[in-house]
Amino acid sequence: MPVSTTDRIVSFIGRKTRFLRPSFLYYGPQYSPRPVKNTGCPVLLSEKDPPLISVVIPSYNQGEFLESAIRSILDQHYPRIQMLVVDGGSTDDSVDIIKRYSSDIDWWCCEPDNGQAHALNKGFDRSRGEIMAWLNADDALISGTFSRIACYMQERPDVGLVYGHRILIDRAGNEIGRWILPPHDDRVLMWADLIPQETMFWRRWAWEKAGNRIDDTFRFAMDWDLLLRFRASGAKMVRLPFFMGLFRVHSGQKTAKMEELGYEEMDRLRASVRGYAPARYRVAMGLAPYLLKARCLELLCRAGLIKYD
Repeated sequence: MPVSTTDRIVSFIGRKTRFLRPSFLYYGPQYSPRPVKNTGCPVLLSEKDPPLISVVIPSYNQGEFLESAIRSILDQHYPRIQMLVVDGGSTDDSVDIIKRYSSDIDWWCCEPDNGQAHALNKGFDRSRGEIMAWLNADDALISGTFSRIACYMQERPDVGLVYGHRILIDRAGNEIGRWILPPHDDRVLMWADLIPQETMFWRRWAWEKAGNRIDDTFRFAMDWDLLLRFRASGAKMVRLPFFMGLFRVHSGQKTAKMEELGYEEMDRLRASVRGYAPARYRVAMGLAPYLLKARCLELLCRAGLIKYD
């Protein structure tokens, strides 16, 4: 098939502007593996009765990483946590790991389900927290995250959802990259989801206004769909200026299968908010201002002129 003039122009611009692309457009290693520094710092809660935080961990044959995810929640040392683990009927050692931590897990199951969204709904249906989140079994949280989120939400009752920067880790848990994000821009959500899912925390009232469910017709983009519903319901979203999540890069992760699973769903979501599914170059043009801001932040951080905990 002959290459169109538009495709040639887009390809040329892409080659010439590679320096301007932020690292979070690439899911692979950005540098050689290094130990993850404990970037989290303790935050004193302003109330004696802090909000309950409910976290659902969906998992299927993730025994290699599941304990790390569970430990990252327990190591928050936050006084009010509800942890729910929804296993899809794993055949590895996942159940043994879950049982080992059963005294710290409020509810868990191990049974076949209809995919990640179905598993998440089973967990959220049993959640009670004022603040809610989910953590995929191959990811982890940075210590101090819960306290920081609780403090911020105590001070800002108008905010419905918060998220932060992410650190990329490899299979062994070593740092291989960082995502540094500009302040939140609602308009970006109409083009793409660049919000690190494992760092997303939202209030229950925002969840209820957005439909109280994960849409189980999605296999890949259920987090973007949820964010668009938060946006449509008027929930205020804020990017907090610190690292919150550890996103694991490995060959078995769902993100590695984006082309197979995700592009159709992403076009479907763009069409739902824009009235049409835009071509790739239109998406790139729509994201360009945000991506340039991200690249500037990244370069300033590398130069030591800005520092995020």
